[in-house]
Order: sequence, then C-alpha cells, then structure tokens
Amino acid sequence: MQNNEKKIVEAAVHYIEALFQNNADGHDAAHSMRVYHNAVSLANNEPECDREVVMLAALLHDVDDHKLFQTENNANARLFLTEQEVPAEKIELICEIINGVSFSKNRGKRPATLEGQIVQDADRLDALGAIGIARTFAYGGKHGRSLDASVEHFYEKLLLLKDEMNTDGARKMAEERHAFLEAFLEEYKKES
Repeated sequence: MQNNEKKIVEAAVHYIEALFQNNADGHDAAHSMRVYHNAVSLANNEPECDREVVMLAALLHDVDDHKLFQTENNANARLFLTEQEVPAEKIELICEIINGVSFSKNRGKRPATLEGQIVQDADRLDALGAIGIARTFAYGGKHGRSLDASVEHFYEKLLLLKDEMNTDGARKMAEERHAFLEAFLEEYKKES
C-alpha cells in the first residue's frame, strides 16, 4: 500500500469507528472492517482491480445505509472522500459501488465493475457462516424479532447468497460458510 493510500484508508477506519460507535445491530465498524478484509483478500486474486477503490468502497459501504442514516446521495461517503481530496471521478465510482452492495436493493444484479463485484461479494460473505448467524440475531434482537422470526431471515436472504457470488474467490469462501448455516438450521430444528 502506498503512503497516500495508507493515509486515506487509516482515515476511513477512524471515520467509520466514530460513525458507528453506538451501533450494536451487526452494521457496525467491526462489520465494515470484516467486509474490508474480505474485499482485500478477494482483490489479491484480481490483480487488474483498483485496490484503493475496493478498500475505500468496502470501508464506507454502510456509512449511508438507509437502515442507519437519513442521508441522500451518499452524503456521508461523499463528505469523507471530498475531505480526503479523492478525485471526483473516483468518488463517483466508489459511490456507484456502494450503491450496488445492498442485497435488498440489488438482488440478482451483478455490478458492472470488477471492483463493485468484489465489494458486493465481501459484504455478502459477512452475512454467511458464524458471523452471519450472530449478526442476524443481533439485528433481530435490536428490532424486537423473535428467534423464529430471525431464523426466517435465513430463508429470505442468507441461504440465497452462495449462488449470487460474483468472483471465484468469493464462491469458494461462500461454500463453507453456507454449509455452516445449513448445519446450524438443522440443529435449531432439533432443539425447537
């Protein structure tokens, strides 16, 4: 990572830590950091991608999430990127990628850019496996959902994610995490 790139990434980490400081529903700074690490891992297999765009879009992907903020036109992301003197063209690309992440808004849609595909995959990977299970119940608890109502989310979203991955690296990672979801559901049914 180059010095300027490292400086902007570090600033983005501090920005999301402050922004998500009091959030405990699974859309917090820890989630954004896992998405970032997933994205970097996937980007390592795709040498032609713009790593800086991937890193910034991954870190900032939830800073304007409609479930958390009442912003328009990626206001929080744009403010941060403008303050970091990111070129306007790159800001537009990052915002386009961010807008392509949400499962509910982009189900069945493949992002046009490799960078967008990587970040979408990275976010969806964090909804699978043990972390995905924990996040589902954290979100459900915060929003007053019963355990059974939270389990319904597995069928509405989580179990669908494996087949919607864009990159080979994400597909491989999703297989194992998907199997863990299925094993959890089997055990949940036994204990219910």
